[in-house]
Amino acid sequence: MDIIDAIILGIIQGLTEFLPVSSSGHLELGKAILGDNSIPEESLLFTVVLHFATALSTIVVFRKDILDLIKGILKFEWNEDLQFISKIIVSMIPAVIVGLFFEEQLEQLFGGNILLVGCMLIITAILLFLADKAKDTNKKVSFKNAFIIGISQAIAMIPGISRSGATISTSVLLGNDKTKAARFSFLMVVPLIFGKIAKDIFSGDLAYDSGNFTSLSIGFIAAFIAGLFACTWMISLVKKSKLSYFAIYCIIVGIIAIVFSLLNS
Repeated sequence: MDIIDAIILGIIQGLTEFLPVSSSGHLELGKAILGDNSIPEESLLFTVVLHFATALSTIVVFRKDILDLIKGILKFEWNEDLQFISKIIVSMIPAVIVGLFFEEQLEQLFGGNILLVGCMLIITAILLFLADKAKDTNKKVSFKNAFIIGISQAIAMIPGISRSGATISTSVLLGNDKTKAARFSFLMVVPLIFGKIAKDIFSGDLAYDSGNFTSLSIGFIAAFIAGLFACTWMISLVKKSKLSYFAIYCIIVGIIAIVFSLLNS
């Protein structure tokens, strides 16, 4: 993978991890367009590096919230901070189950299945349209809501379903405050990303070649910077009910992907 491709894919990952347009779907489209010929292990390593970059950008954006949560936990009381962390853990259960027991089936969905990506992007668009029409409230995410949002996160492991779009839309449709929904959505994925990275590292499936260090580094930086921008922007967009613009985008890209797939089948 050359430097230009690394920058492009890094920016795609950084933006689409937070913007509700499916990072996995766009990475699949990006690799298809750029003609990614790397072996699976190398491609997996690059994906892991990009996800690590976006996880770090989330931590930077929410550094104050994370520090407050840590301080709250250290009080060893059943306070709001410990309850929030507990809800995050509850939300992780569906995705962990899917990751542990259906990993092989899930991996089969990746690898240039552009038709699937196109169809799932249109589903993402429908969710965004519905969420944009929902009324804003002051309601906090409950434990029951956390589990339902977690199911949405697990479904979003399918390429083309936006994780942030699915989780934020589900949360808002359940009647939760839009800003709180975005905050919960972005923080709930951080432990999952680090867990997946650890799993991939210890599995021995990653192939590192010192010749790829430059591409990996540049991809990481591009994803991190784009992630900082997208995460901050997305919080503002959710609050202002501007998700319909991304819904239109997802429909357009979804249709293009479907047509492209059918013409090349």
